[in-house]
Amino acid sequence: MYLAAIIDLYSRKVLSWALSNTMDTEFCVAALEEAIARWGVPAIFNTDQGSQFTSEAFTSVLKAHGIKISMDGVKRALDNIYVERLWRSLKYEEIYLNDYASMLDLRQAVDRYFRFFNERRYHQSLEYKTPNEIYGTPFSTALGLEDVA
Repeated sequence: MYLAAIIDLYSRKVLSWALSNTMDTEFCVAALEEAIARWGVPAIFNTDQGSQFTSEAFTSVLKAHGIKISMDGVKRALDNIYVERLWRSLKYEEIYLNDYASMLDLRQAVDRYFRFFNERRYHQSLEYKTPNEIYGTPFSTALGLEDVA
């Protein structure tokens, strides 16, 4: 199975994700479009240089929204460290501990894990807060809106 996830770099929040039994472009584009629809248009989008992410189908969505495209360097694993860390957490905290009888079971498990990851999993790099607690706060704090009800 193949998994694509769109994350917010600052908060580590998983904004959207998609699972597929083929390594095509469609499920990656679907995850991207869902993230944009649910959370808005980012200024910059970073990805590795995988064929799904360099495809016309994927980059055309970014260009259509005026999003600047940033790609990791070739053979630069540390450029993509945040999503690589997410994969490691998912594998060691969920995938390797369980056996899934079907794609539906796996999809439900990944969904539960990402909800846990966003809502209840504390991150040392976020001063032991959850991604949901951090997501968006720099913007409201910088604008002095934290006291506005």
